[in-house]
Amino acid sequence: MRLTQRDLATIVGVKASHIAYIEGGQRNPSLALLRRLADTLGLNRKELLFLIHPDARHLTEDHASRSASGKRDGWREFSSNRALLKRHNVTPGELKVLRQVHALSRVSNPRNFLFVLNSIRMAANGD
Repeated sequence: MRLTQRDLATIVGVKASHIAYIEGGQRNPSLALLRRLADTLGLNRKELLFLIHPDARHLTEDHASRSASGKRDGWREFSSNRALLKRHNVTPGELKVLRQVHALSRVSNPRNFLFVLNSIRMAANGD
């Protein structure tokens, strides 16, 4: 849209420095500001919310992430959450290893994959 931070800030009613902090990942916008940003930039409010707060997806999820037995499918939730994978810098190799963990034992909570990943990373670094 060829807007500067100052232009966008003026439109949505905040200081340009606040927009800079949001862009830099140092702050998250309030829900009201998120709405104004989405409307101004022509973005989907829900997707913008999930980009800024990846864990919010779990609050709004439907039963699509449940298996045929009705149980939660943690692997599907984890592996399809691009914002979460990006935020935790999950590499394709790490994703492959975590898929093998899933094959060994069904994991119902996607957060458990982060625990496993961090344990592997710590062991690899000798911590």
